[in-house]
Amino acid sequence: MLPPPRQDPKSEYAAVIPRFCTRLLGGKRPTIYGDGEQSRDFTYVANVVEANWRAATHAGAAGEVFNIGCGIQTSLNQLIGILNGILDIRLEPIYEPARKGDIRHSFADVKKAERVLDFHPAIDLQEGLKRVVGWYRDTATTDYRVLREIDAVSICVPTPLRKTRDPDIQYIADATSKIRECLHKDMLITLESTTYPGTTDEILLPEFRAAGFEVGKDLYLAFSPERIDPGNPQWNTRNTPKIIGGVTANCTILSKLLYEQVIERVIPVSSTKSAEMVKLLENTFRAVNIGLVNEIAIMCDKLGIGVWEVIEAAATKPFGFMPFFPGPGLGGHCIPIDPLYLSWKLKLLNYNARFIELASEVNTHMPEYVTNKIARSLNRCKKAVNGSRILILGVAYKRNISDIRESPSLDIIRLLQQDGAELHYSDPYAPELRLEDTVLRSEKITAEMLRSYDCVVVVTDHTAIDYDWVARESQLVIDCRNAIRNGGPNVVKL
Repeated sequence: MLPPPRQDPKSEYAAVIPRFCTRLLGGKRPTIYGDGEQSRDFTYVANVVEANWRAATHAGAAGEVFNIGCGIQTSLNQLIGILNGILDIRLEPIYEPARKGDIRHSFADVKKAERVLDFHPAIDLQEGLKRVVGWYRDTATTDYRVLREIDAVSICVPTPLRKTRDPDIQYIADATSKIRECLHKDMLITLESTTYPGTTDEILLPEFRAAGFEVGKDLYLAFSPERIDPGNPQWNTRNTPKIIGGVTANCTILSKLLYEQVIERVIPVSSTKSAEMVKLLENTFRAVNIGLVNEIAIMCDKLGIGVWEVIEAAATKPFGFMPFFPGPGLGGHCIPIDPLYLSWKLKLLNYNARFIELASEVNTHMPEYVTNKIARSLNRCKKAVNGSRILILGVAYKRNISDIRESPSLDIIRLLQQDGAELHYSDPYAPELRLEDTVLRSEKITAEMLRSYDCVVVVTDHTAIDYDWVARESQLVIDCRNAIRNGGPNVVKL
């Protein structure tokens, strides 16, 4: 039996329907690589099962090869249109450049299966997609009682900081308390939420022991930090190595066995504390180095040196140097926050994590540094921030994603509004931006629109935008990401 031709299983299109469904159900625009006219022969799994059964039980099918599918080509644009109709929404796709090796069209010639096996797909694309959407909707629940029938649980809840900059682990504590009510023998619980070293042993372990279980013998507990880089086309959940640390050796073995079913490489460490520390080291490494290069950018500005040229030249050294790049500030739910868990924990032990605190101070003040640079640049054009029309290009915290959590763009907008600027933004991934008392909506950029702004600020460098064109059509551009590599008389770099 041969399914219709498809892409490399690791490619974006190998699981295009689940990807599109989860994006649309989450209210987010799906991404298409190419023009969306690539076509596939989408076939509901029950049809494939039916065809296999017919082949296995048909006397004339022995040794034969059959193509299985619906025999209908559907473009990715059409697929999204059908899903939008089923969900009663209207979210247009985001188009990115086509990827190398993409199969333009794939099609299953099912004539032989129809003739020999009398196979005719019973479930068409519309009905199959309705069932898929229904599955995604029905399997999500807030009822913890379903855990009584579940053997393995992964806890993936937020771990924000309080205003006092100490960890808020209430979500972990609440989840632990609810899971405790549903524990059963031989259950495996793995905490994935980023947190300070000791959380698993200090918060989860006592609760489960108090419920009468002996962890490592009739209940299993581990920590495995998530490693996700949104928008990364090379590294995904499956091929990114995963760290596991159990309360006991048996806990580590069992948790490792679970994750090995879906992840190519799983690395065990000696304890939950070690696993918790691995995640904090990874993110602290980035936070401290970004803090360093941000300060280098400020130094270069004062010295009249182009920081981007300096970094690119230094990166030619084949050993002992790893390039990091400055920006308008840190964003996302990891790097700006996670190192402070470690700093807080060490303060309890009467130790001051100086690098972490200093890097946090530098990174936190970058939005203010950017707004000051905007003000100085406008001043050189004999304009004030007060009353100027300013366009922010990109509000997501990193390129080619829609996540705006902790994005430096939010602070830049707030600071400029406080100084009296008229703020607008454009971001193909974030159609709406909710601030404290206002709602801004993304604007489609045109040459006429760009010329109407006193200043355009590149905060997030989404690849869908032609920044050289933006520079040509704008009066003044503040480039926080080196998106306009060749610069220009009206371009001011970070």
